[in-house]
Amino acid sequence: MADDKQLAAARRMIAALREVIDLPFCLRLWDGSIEPLGQNVTEGLAVVVRHPGVVTSILRRPGLERILRHYASGMIDFEGGTLIDFGRPLVFLRSRSALKRIPKKAIFDFARAFFFAEPLPAGASRVYAGDETGAPKGRSKDDDRRFIEFHYDLSNTFYELFLDERMVYTCGYFTDWQNGIDAAQHDKLEMICRKLRLKEGERFLDIGCGWGALVCHAAEHYGVEAKGVTLSTEQYEYARAKVKRMGLEDRVTIELKDYTHLDETFDKISSIGMMEAIGIANTDVYFGTVRRLLADKGLFLNHAISRKAKKRQTRFSSRPEQRMLQKYIFPGGELDDLGHTIEAAERHGFEVMDVEGWREHYQRTTELWCRRLTANREAAIAEVGEEAYRIWVAYLGGVSLAFMRGSARLYQTLVSKNPKGPTQLPPTRADLYR
Repeated sequence: MADDKQLAAARRMIAALREVIDLPFCLRLWDGSIEPLGQNVTEGLAVVVRHPGVVTSILRRPGLERILRHYASGMIDFEGGTLIDFGRPLVFLRSRSALKRIPKKAIFDFARAFFFAEPLPAGASRVYAGDETGAPKGRSKDDDRRFIEFHYDLSNTFYELFLDERMVYTCGYFTDWQNGIDAAQHDKLEMICRKLRLKEGERFLDIGCGWGALVCHAAEHYGVEAKGVTLSTEQYEYARAKVKRMGLEDRVTIELKDYTHLDETFDKISSIGMMEAIGIANTDVYFGTVRRLLADKGLFLNHAISRKAKKRQTRFSSRPEQRMLQKYIFPGGELDDLGHTIEAAERHGFEVMDVEGWREHYQRTTELWCRRLTANREAAIAEVGEEAYRIWVAYLGGVSLAFMRGSARLYQTLVSKNPKGPTQLPPTRADLYR
């Protein structure tokens, strides 16, 4: 009887929603019935709610994390598409003004039917066991290692299911929006090498080298002596095997080491998608270390996700979705805004030579990753379990939507050490697009 009342209240609420929003998908309720959320829904595209206790749980503790946990446990699901297919219409929906037009009686009846019922406990046990914020007062080098291991040491085989053939886990570069992920990542590696104006015989360092794609590309095609450092054991072992397989052992070195412990000099340095992991409190250490390692007149390319500047500098964890990323995906991660990053670089004696925004490139990259992982669902679940698979699908889809919405950005910033006299750079960017 109670279930019948809840179904009726849910259907009335969905009908009220349908009057103020027009979404191209349906809701599949726990009894199997399907309720459209718009006038022209795409056949087969549905959000599934498997138990009425999910609704009670979310009403009592509303928020993205509660929804994620129910999705991770399979109590909320998506049919007929990826999370991006469902999220894209919502990105451009003026939801607050629409929801204000829902009759108050429909909202009251809905809340009364569910709020005092038995909630379904939220799932999701894959949570970082520790202080995921990376609070600066207590953060240590061991914390940095554990943060990296939590994310990157999940399984190389798992990452192979959605990354490109070179295993590049950062933003691709699309010279044509129709290009696939393999072409986009090749073109990204090539663009980095061109921006750094790598030359044969130069010493090149890649901080946070991942699975070794960039150092191998730079050594193979530009003749540099390359070194990559990572804190991930899985990446380290994979990258070393890759170097050996490609016959680059005389030109490429991979080390399992914190970049701050290096004591060498390099002509060119890159950091591709690594700055996000250090925390804003460590920005001065970051640029100070790069300056110490970089030769005079050397070039440094910093490639990092950023957020919009705020009126006041606040921590990355201030937004619910950002805190979720720290807790379930990237513990210790924190995004800076571009202005503060550039200010820090200049404060450490660097001259900014070039800044390029790649927001749409990362939106497309994460969309392709999300679709590839979704297509490899069974293999992914067999490798890491259903919960981890679902969390990663939600992460990749959510990040793609954040770049689409513009709340996340990505910039490549090229800087030069000791800006006195000629920079030894070409007078134009023409060489980048030869």
